[in-house]
Amino acid sequence: MDDDLKNKFKSKLNCDGFIKVTENPTTTLTSEQKALLNRKGNVYFNSGDINTARRIFLATGYSDGLSRVGDTYQKRGDELNALKYYILAHNKHKSEPLLEKAAQMISFLLNEEE
Repeated sequence: MDDDLKNKFKSKLNCDGFIKVTENPTTTLTSEQKALLNRKGNVYFNSGDINTARRIFLATGYSDGLSRVGDTYQKRGDELNALKYYILAHNKHKSEPLLEKAAQMISFLLNEEE
């Protein structure tokens, strides 16, 4: 089992929550407004301002942008945040391997307690 992932998981045990997700953006935007914001988000993302891009993509519910944010967290080794953004993007191809890894970790921790 990946010791780094185990340590990350243990560090999250005392947090207020594991992964906070929302299905729908909190604001009502027209398609034109979403498209304009998504273009701005892409500009921020491509210039390296991932945090601003992330906030825009969350507001618009832009799945491709959210997946790319997840990819960024994945490259940084932050699998829990990567999983969050893959789930928000409804990207099963990328979220399922991380969910499987988390399930293995939980299984390992439960077996360790017995």
